[in-house]
Amino acid sequence: MNDNRSHSAFSPKKKIPVTILGATGVVGQRFLRRIADHPWFYPAFLAASDRSAGRKYSEACQWHLSGLLYAGYGDTTVAACTPEAAFSPIVFSALDAGPAREIEPLFAAAGAYVFSNASAFRMEEDVPLLIPELNPEHFGLLPVQQAKRGWRGAIVTNPNCTTVMLAAPLAALQSRFGLDAVMVTSMQAISGAGYPGVPALDIVGNVVPYIRNEEPKVESESNKILGALVRSGGAVSVVPAPFVVSATCTRVPVIDGHTLSISVRLKTKASPADVAAAFRSFEPKTAAYGLPSAPSQFLALLDAEDRPQPRKDVEEDGGMRITVGRLRTCPILDFKFVSLGHNTERGAAGASVLNAETALAMGFVPGTV
Repeated sequence: MNDNRSHSAFSPKKKIPVTILGATGVVGQRFLRRIADHPWFYPAFLAASDRSAGRKYSEACQWHLSGLLYAGYGDTTVAACTPEAAFSPIVFSALDAGPAREIEPLFAAAGAYVFSNASAFRMEEDVPLLIPELNPEHFGLLPVQQAKRGWRGAIVTNPNCTTVMLAAPLAALQSRFGLDAVMVTSMQAISGAGYPGVPALDIVGNVVPYIRNEEPKVESESNKILGALVRSGGAVSVVPAPFVVSATCTRVPVIDGHTLSISVRLKTKASPADVAAAFRSFEPKTAAYGLPSAPSQFLALLDAEDRPQPRKDVEEDGGMRITVGRLRTCPILDFKFVSLGHNTERGAAGASVLNAETALAMGFVPGTV
């Protein structure tokens, strides 16, 4: 096991102020809970919509998480989502896609580095779409983005909450064997729908075989994440990985944890033992940085025939681990397996925080250390 937290290769000289956009929502709350005790960051501004701005956080926010109520920031006055009201050098965005497309560029233009959980800019050719254990080299798009858009800051995105659980095991297979085709069916937790989410009468004792706009994201994001950063004649771009993904996304009556049933066709022949070894030996590219939010084990393969399960496995490493199991041969493609991850931690707030930590450790956020 590779314990990223056993040493610290990088640490800022003092804590860095951050802004949380959309701080009153469930993902915003998870950002705050993580940042409240973070060794590198502290929450300087909690920003939200006009109906919340100017109110105490405890009045504007219906707190849904366990632990200390409002993460100890209940008396903080909520700021407006503008750089004039809530500028910090690092901004975490829990905004919905529509507001994110308008608001995030304002902060980037003002010089902030925006680490966004929103889908608004994920597939823009000059915006990094990151799982830092897999593709931190894609930070190389930032100078292109800044030059193209005239921003002093930048926008960095993390993928859809389902994509993380897909791209992680695919990365291990692509690097060892290459990939031709992927079939995936997701069983997604109700927390992924936000609050209040799916009505009880629609989800209890039921499976909903459709989630709006989800399947196109799952079918495209892994290719960008696992694509190659190419430099040619001064131009920098990401060439998407060439494998094809077919996705069916469903909502199931689970609180936290997205479970994926995945089948793959490899480019080169492999045995089940070879595939298991690829999962177990996969080395995250962030291993040397000692990042506070990095899991002790990024990708874990379980041997038990009935694992992984959300209730038993999703909270490992503070919800930042990806767990794989039920590895076996597939009679149509080559292999099939199950992948599980925490959708609102590894797939949302924790992912953005880890992206920010990686950017700092790699020196992509100037003027903060």
